[in-house]
Amino acid sequence: MANTRTALWVIVVAQFFGTSLWFTPNAVMPGLAQSWGVTAEDLGRLTGSVQLGFIIGTLAFALSGLADRWRASRIFLVSAVTGAVANGLFALSPSLEIGLALRFATGLCLAGIYPVGMKLVAGWAPEKKGLALGWLVGMLTLGTAFPHLMRAISPGWGWQPVVLASSVLAIAAGLMISRLGDGPGLPATGRFDWGGVIRSFREPGFRAAALGYFGHMWELYAVWALAPLLVAASLGPSGSDQTMVSITAFAFIAAGTLGCVLGGMLSRRIGSARVAFGALWLSGLMCLLWPWFGAVPTWLAVILLLVWGMAVIADSPQFSALAAEAAPGHAVGSSLAIMNSIGFLLTVFAIELTAGFWQSLGTSVTWLLVIGPVLGLLALLPLCRDR
Repeated sequence: MANTRTALWVIVVAQFFGTSLWFTPNAVMPGLAQSWGVTAEDLGRLTGSVQLGFIIGTLAFALSGLADRWRASRIFLVSAVTGAVANGLFALSPSLEIGLALRFATGLCLAGIYPVGMKLVAGWAPEKKGLALGWLVGMLTLGTAFPHLMRAISPGWGWQPVVLASSVLAIAAGLMISRLGDGPGLPATGRFDWGGVIRSFREPGFRAAALGYFGHMWELYAVWALAPLLVAASLGPSGSDQTMVSITAFAFIAAGTLGCVLGGMLSRRIGSARVAFGALWLSGLMCLLWPWFGAVPTWLAVILLLVWGMAVIADSPQFSALAAEAAPGHAVGSSLAIMNSIGFLLTVFAIELTAGFWQSLGTSVTWLLVIGPVLGLLALLPLCRDR
């Protein structure tokens, strides 16, 4: 059996490989525009299809208890390989309509990769969940930022090889986890429990972590979706340079990788609840103050963006660690899945709301996101007092 440190590195790398399926259309937008006549609105539909698939997939995993019925490594393998096939077929599909269906299928498969990866961490390192999940979510953050970097430094490949490369990585991820197996901490329960996961919300600790996470998710993906617009508005005259905007947007989102890792390390000293509270407080403050930062020098605006990028995601792994700790031992996978499902559903509404009001409100649209951190902080207060 692998030792804990080796197991965690395998899970972290496999998570990055597996979740590379998530944003492949964003990386190949110019090629899709040429082949299918895809517009920015169509790209939003492709992204929305993945999100919807992920939401339905995590909901199905949670309500059926499937995430705790089968071994996590087996679910990860099947999901990664199936997702790789759906993603590969996307590269070969002849039209946007078929592509939308395949992206939905990819989202369903991601439901067996992202939350299940968190369960694997809980199984291999129950005493280091905050630190390990910091690395895990950091890899997802880096994968989210990567399309912006690819736009800036694209070597001129056709779009199909880029998409297929993600499929190869996902298959590698599945094989890595299959070889690793499940950790000793969380064996499968061996039974279905339809709807039983709802009982997790009776646990005060899980309920507080989940509600805090929902407030965090209301802000997170809307900020990431707005990243190019926020960056362009902050760069002054350079905001018309698409390469500069893409590089800065990449740095803005990728800074979250460092935030997750540092937050995980800090959680070992002060606890996950306090790390999550501090990060959510800082990112909420940035949402509140950002519209007034329009007149600051460009260099200062970029620094503030990097700080915001670190804070906006640093709390996410700590919420997951708190939820995994408080969830019933036989339903950790299902509990994390239902929390993810509801949280990602909220992102759909937040993204639609902020995108719809951008033209009329500009950067002031971030005020619409402040309510999430405020409610999340109120939910988290009991956990901070108890630790």
